[in-house]
Amino acid sequence: MGQIRDFVIIDDDIINNKLCRKIIEKTYPDSSITDFTSAKEGLDHIVQHYSTPGDEKVIVLLDINMPVMNAWDFLNIFDTFSSQLKHRVKIHILSSSINKDDMMRAQTNENVAFYLVKPLTRESIKVIVNTINEKETNNSDVVSVS
Repeated sequence: MGQIRDFVIIDDDIINNKLCRKIIEKTYPDSSITDFTSAKEGLDHIVQHYSTPGDEKVIVLLDINMPVMNAWDFLNIFDTFSSQLKHRVKIHILSSSINKDDMMRAQTNENVAFYLVKPLTRESIKVIVNTINEKETNNSDVVSVS
């Protein structure tokens, strides 16, 4: 099972990035956290660091509405990547949007694991990590969260 220790935050809101960083640091103090205000820079980082074989997973917290490249553009490019890279990278939408169309679009995208409404909480990051660990343990895509 791949250990989850890496987190990537991609949001053009610097304050949200700092808040997410603090929540993750308090919840998982040994984690490695990288944040980007540009989706393109975040995507480049993911390709550079997670394209090689490995069991380690990375959790990506991705905002929807960003200039230049939004989450949907990011996900379209991400979808072209190797299955090896996609297996290591677990994308979670973290957005202030409560738009039902955004939620449905994320839910139907096979590369999106969760849709979370801001702000990130310790409880929500724990659910994300525990769900990924449960999937890995069960070697299944079907997960029950209680």
